[in-house]
Amino acid sequence: MSDNDLKQAYEAISGLDIFSHSNPEKLKITRLGGLTNLVFKVADGTSLYCLRLPGKGTDEYIDRAVEAVNAKAAARAGVSPEVLYSNPKTGLMITRFLDGFATMSPELFATTNGAPARAGKAFARLHNSGEKFSFRFELFSMIDEYLGILAGKDVEFPDGYHQVLKEAEAVREVLAAKPGRLAPCHCDPLCENFLDDGNTMWIIDWEYSGMNDPLWDLADLSVEGGFSEQMDLQMLNAYFPSGPDATQIGRMVIYKAMCDLLWTLWGLIQHANDNPAEDFKAYSVTRFIRCRKLMDSPDFNSHIKAVRNS
Repeated sequence: MSDNDLKQAYEAISGLDIFSHSNPEKLKITRLGGLTNLVFKVADGTSLYCLRLPGKGTDEYIDRAVEAVNAKAAARAGVSPEVLYSNPKTGLMITRFLDGFATMSPELFATTNGAPARAGKAFARLHNSGEKFSFRFELFSMIDEYLGILAGKDVEFPDGYHQVLKEAEAVREVLAAKPGRLAPCHCDPLCENFLDDGNTMWIIDWEYSGMNDPLWDLADLSVEGGFSEQMDLQMLNAYFPSGPDATQIGRMVIYKAMCDLLWTLWGLIQHANDNPAEDFKAYSVTRFIRCRKLMDSPDFNSHIKAVRNS
């Protein structure tokens, strides 16, 4: 952790009521991971906190007031840590730190017994909680919004992106004709947004959350984790106790392609904003190639048909 990171963390918590009785010299601050934000573990004696500072440029596409509302709702649903402080103007957020939980990764999802099923159960708790999230996550509206942001930046799209976007109109039409039910959804389920102790899976980071078709969450986690067919079935069977039907599987497969289509644009925004967390140009190309491969597969149209005929 750089001295500048540490300085930002101390400045952020200075004057907050949570730490008003703390000795700054005894606070132990540790930098954690994060693709776009600065995230820290703050130890104040026996109390542990997670401090999140927003990353550069995130105010272009993230509504921090919406995020705060949804994070608190997710905590009430029993799937996310308690929010102790949030400032919608600055994006500063402090939550309880879950100690003793592993931060998941694609490798851990593949090698940890029962992990896909626990994720499915966590999604079910969230989606069936009855909580109402602020914001409606609308796939194609977000694609249009990201395209608008990129129109003002010097960026090169992956070869063939706009052609695939045109082909995705068939998906836009069928989802408009056969919309899924709306439920509170995470909408950006990176593996690293899941914390697991072998018994319970928790979900964190609600920046992109909103009311959405629940199958989006399952599809996106499958893509992010590189789930095998067997892992998909573990998650789906935990989520649907009676097993998924052809329409539900069809929606999930369609969303697998569409999440890559959307997050390709997100990666291009990160690249244009010079986000140093990783090579976002390569990230975007990889996601787009995976999207195109799935849309070109022989079964993709059959999944569209299953949703259309539902």
